[in-house]
Amino acid sequence: MPTKKVLVVSGKRKTAIARAVVRQGAGRVWINRTPIEVFAPEIAREKIMEPLIHAGDDVVKNVDIMVKAWGGGYMGQAEAARMAIANALLKWTKSAHLRTVFAEYDRTMIAGDTRRKEPKKFGGPGARARDQKSYR
Repeated sequence: MPTKKVLVVSGKRKTAIARAVVRQGAGRVWINRTPIEVFAPEIAREKIMEPLIHAGDDVVKNVDIMVKAWGGGYMGQAEAARMAIANALLKWTKSAHLRTVFAEYDRTMIAGDTRRKEPKKFGGPGARARDQKSYR
């Protein structure tokens, strides 16, 4: 029995995490069990489609990509899915040219944004804000 090539790649943005599973296929893409063609909202769909468009039909038409995203908001999930798809295509093709195409278009497609929320400290309602003092 021949072994089937399957890749699992993850992407993160803020508190959103996306896991992309890539296998040999016919160019179908699902986000949370929804085909990419009917995924809403439209702005998130366009964000997720960016790596597929830049990779080209010759790469995308040979693979099926299933993405599961959770945590964060819908735009954070979209950007996490976008990163997972881009990194999955890079791993699948092992193409240096594709890496340069993604990096020149938008580096956050292949390298994550490390900024996170600063933890809250004592003495105030937030990370930096302090309770006000009144001397009267």
